[in-house]
Amino acid sequence: MPKLNFPIVLHVMGILLVFNGAFMSVGVLTSWYYSESDILSQLMTAFLSVVIVGLMFMFFTRNHSKDMTSKEGYLIVTLGWIIMALSGSLPYLFTGVISNFTDAFFETMSGYTTTGATIIDDIEILPKGILIWRSLTHWIGGMGIIVLTIAILPMFGIGGMQLFTAEAPGISTDKLKPRITDTAKRLWLIYFSFTAIETILLNIAGMSVFDAVNHALSTLSTGGFSTKNASIAFWNDNYWIQYIIILFMFMSGTNFVLFYFVFKLKIKKLFKNEEFRWYVSIIIIATLISFLAVYFMGDLTLSSTQHPMLLGKAEATFRHALFQVVAVITTTGFVTSDFTAWLPFVSIFFFGLFFLGGSAGSTAGGVKIVRQVFLIKNGILEFKRMLHPNAVLPMRYNGKSVDQKIVYTVLGFFILYMLSFIVGTLVMSLLGLDFMSSVGAAASSLGNVGPAFGDVSPVDNFNALPQPAKWWSSFLMLLGRLELFTVLILFTSYFWKSY
Repeated sequence: MPKLNFPIVLHVMGILLVFNGAFMSVGVLTSWYYSESDILSQLMTAFLSVVIVGLMFMFFTRNHSKDMTSKEGYLIVTLGWIIMALSGSLPYLFTGVISNFTDAFFETMSGYTTTGATIIDDIEILPKGILIWRSLTHWIGGMGIIVLTIAILPMFGIGGMQLFTAEAPGISTDKLKPRITDTAKRLWLIYFSFTAIETILLNIAGMSVFDAVNHALSTLSTGGFSTKNASIAFWNDNYWIQYIIILFMFMSGTNFVLFYFVFKLKIKKLFKNEEFRWYVSIIIIATLISFLAVYFMGDLTLSSTQHPMLLGKAEATFRHALFQVVAVITTTGFVTSDFTAWLPFVSIFFFGLFFLGGSAGSTAGGVKIVRQVFLIKNGILEFKRMLHPNAVLPMRYNGKSVDQKIVYTVLGFFILYMLSFIVGTLVMSLLGLDFMSSVGAAASSLGNVGPAFGDVSPVDNFNALPQPAKWWSSFLMLLGRLELFTVLILFTSYFWKSY
């Protein structure tokens, strides 16, 4: 195997930095529009710093070799996410909104990995330029800045298949068109269109334009950053806003490739997709369990902003149960109520939902529904094989036989995921967290969920964590967002050997 082509790695890092700077300009324009003069100059400094460094990287590697193997792809994706988080921290640091580098990096990594965990105690006092940048980190990371880069890499003479394979969530890459760049462009068009539609609907439902834009950016990315300290509980008196967000969280947790087929009027592909059917079924069942448990045995804990229940106790309980189930399964992280205070049974039930995740090809984190389906089907087949040891019993998915290698990969991923969770929890406990906080922080960070249990519950945040725990949490966020293998392969000796 040839040596790593480091110039191309640095060149793509430069492209990513320029893109990051371009998105920062949105925060600059927002600050200018709202006449935040001091913030404007500091945001401009951050914007220019990132763009200048990015252009320098591109200039000094302009004559690089265009060859890219899977090794460069894995390295670019992992380093790309890290350098985006490092550069994305600058607006927080330069404006003084977050003075500590550890906290700024944590907030930014949480944004790009769409985790939604925060260290900010009072969100509502932040300048609007920073708030829009904070939400944009979600939006960029949601579909993947790497996928965006793939769409423009041919302009620089660089192929993008290796990057897409390393970054794309799920167990396989389902291309819409033969050219990978066409796939990336269509995915981003769908992503942008849904964001615009949700913004309009939220504004019509009663949100200000600024709040609507921020929450649309956070919803479509399944991130969870809000402009309000109470998150979506701030609008507990407006069920239209909450139902709109529920709808778009659900859509964001669905494979975006399926929406392409829907727009092509091939609606049957949506309902024939086995993962989608499981996804819908799990949400329905989980919502009913939560609703019945809270309605008959628990107490719905709501924000102090809650007005008299507009449509009665049953509707309010169902709405909050549905909202939190969809938010957790899609790893969005928005909250309308502290679900950890509902009922011990519900808390444990929700903890189990932390390990589901949305669909492959969605912006959601977690293990992914399709992997859960494979695990269940393989378990059932093992019972049959015990009874009929000589029978050939292939696993079938979407009506087709699944290669056993894929099954082994899924099994390996799940084992590695659970080991990562266990190690993550142990390290959190060594760093001073109690049992519930360790378990909650590890599961939330690895699954990119956001609010969890213990000291990181929906009514708290990650600010109380020791600084080493914040760095460890940031690593778990990256590990989970890039689905383990992309990051962990860099820690193997084989990756760095040349043959």
